[in-house]
Amino acid sequence: MQCYSTEMLPAATRTSAWNALYSRELNNVEITPARSGDYAARLSLGQLGPIQFARMSTARTNISRTKRHIVPGAPRLYSFLLQAKGSSLFSHCGHEAQLTEGDFALCDSAAPHSFTVDDDSMVVMLRVDARTLRMYLPTPERFCGLHLQSQVGLTGSLSPMIERISGQLERGFTCIYDDRLARNVMEMLSMSYSIGFDAQPDTSAVLRGRYAEVVRYIEDHLRDPQLSPATVATGLRISARYLRTIFATTGEKASTYIIRRRLEECARQLRDPSWSGHTLTEIAFSWGFNSAAHFTRTFHEQFGQAPRDYRRSIPA
Repeated sequence: MQCYSTEMLPAATRTSAWNALYSRELNNVEITPARSGDYAARLSLGQLGPIQFARMSTARTNISRTKRHIVPGAPRLYSFLLQAKGSSLFSHCGHEAQLTEGDFALCDSAAPHSFTVDDDSMVVMLRVDARTLRMYLPTPERFCGLHLQSQVGLTGSLSPMIERISGQLERGFTCIYDDRLARNVMEMLSMSYSIGFDAQPDTSAVLRGRYAEVVRYIEDHLRDPQLSPATVATGLRISARYLRTIFATTGEKASTYIIRRRLEECARQLRDPSWSGHTLTEIAFSWGFNSAAHFTRTFHEQFGQAPRDYRRSIPA
């Protein structure tokens, strides 16, 4: 198992060097630690059959993967994120999950995400290629970003097992039954997600798949001020009526989804100290708003505060 630590890096260039290392070994991202001066992180990488295990311990950090980090046509990977210790906030595919110990979230490398890991956290990532994952979860897109809590189904038993496996891999564990063990892990993950989310109101597999495609398209174009239900329908070559049918299963209109997601991203940046030097208008316009008045009004409707007051209410 490969092991890396910020302790081996010069303090003056630690953040940039760690960013480059993480991007090389896992995904191309932008890492912003809450305290760059004494930033501490550790990363271990191992393999169990077709599953790559990554075990990350870190101080409070934001890991952001945006559209500019995503290379079209690159191999698609899915990562199951296990919050082994501590807590984090994961935003992906229109969902926001506040993860605590034992919880999971699923991440698609082909879509942007934001992952804020709190102090004294440890996250175990199980990375698997799309073709392999579809053998266990035929439509993984519909689970991306959802919060699988530790008390649901098999999750409470699966979480400590995966944490122990990652620890054994870090200590050099090898076994002739790697592939069989990996298959069992994938089966248990599949069952946990099925138990956790298939009990929701029934919709056809086709509509669930199409909804995942629509969400991915919207997330990829969220910063485009021209984005609207009409441009989404045109971009995906579906009718406006069919788009309404897809969203009818969620109880939310496509236009409402677009506004909500833009507001959530603006709020996230207002909470982020690294964006404190940017004006409210700069943040709003960077997420597709083209009217400061419209942004202020819709933000107040969503969060119960004006953007300026919301920013001031965030603890330093």
